[in-house]
Order: sequence, then C-alpha cells, then structure tokens
Amino acid sequence: MWLDSFGIAGCAVASALVPIINIEAIIALAASQDRAPGWLIVAAAAIGQMVGKLFWYYGGRELDRFAFVSRRMQRPRARAAMVRWQARTEGRPWFTAGLLLVSAVAGIPPYAVMAVVAGALRVRLPVFLLTGLVGRALRFWAVVGGMTTVQSWW
Repeated sequence: MWLDSFGIAGCAVASALVPIINIEAIIALAASQDRAPGWLIVAAAAIGQMVGKLFWYYGGRELDRFAFVSRRMQRPRARAAMVRWQARTEGRPWFTAGLLLVSAVAGIPPYAVMAVVAGALRVRLPVFLLTGLVGRALRFWAVVGGMTTVQSWW
C-alpha cells in the first residue's frame, strides 16, 4: 500500500516535469486495482505533482537572468502588460490564487505554464503551493471518483 503510494508520487513528479506523462491515467489504473485507498492515491499524486511543479516555479523566478527574456521585457508592450497585471492584482491576492486554482483543477491553461508564470510574477510560495495542492487534489479526486463509479457499473 505505502510502496504503491511512493510509486504514484514518483510518477506524479515525472508527470509534472515531462507533461507527456499522463498522471491521470496512472492514478485511474491504480484506483482500479484497489491496492491502496483512494485518499492515499490522491494525496500521493497531488504532493508529487507539486514537488515537480516547484521546479517550473523556481525556473520562472529565474527567467529574468536570460538575456532574451530581459530584452523582451524592456519592450513597451511587455512593460504595459506587467503594469496592467500589477494593477489588477495589487491588494488582491485572491485574484492570483483564483487563477492558479482554476488552472490546477481544470488544466486550462496548463498548470506547468501557470507555474512558470507564477514564478516569474513572484507569487508567494505558500499561495502557489496551497492553491496547487488543493486544485490538484480536487482534480485527482474527480479522476479516482469517476474511475470507481465507472468500475461499479460492471
């Protein structure tokens, strides 16, 4: 049971780093085999995903070190976009948290992209981790719940 959850967490980290690996399929398969409880599968997958997304987040925080990114950010259009974003989010941390939560649950835009953007915009780490963990857990709970519902039909 615990070994399965460590394997799921490892697959979730790999899935967070290499988006072509589908963690939803992996947890659906794990849930269908009844070797671990659903809550453990969801927790392992959500924690593993957030460990992997931390790499994207910290990569986004270091984006300004690249010369081509710095040059693009000096353009008037990019500066205007940053000013608009700061004006929208100033004093409203719930706005950023809401965007991150929607992305973590729905996957639109992809959460790896949002992790890089959150890092580049210097979103506070606790906000990023909490919204991502809750959002990913809700998403994975829906996958596990859907799998067990479909499995009960047969």
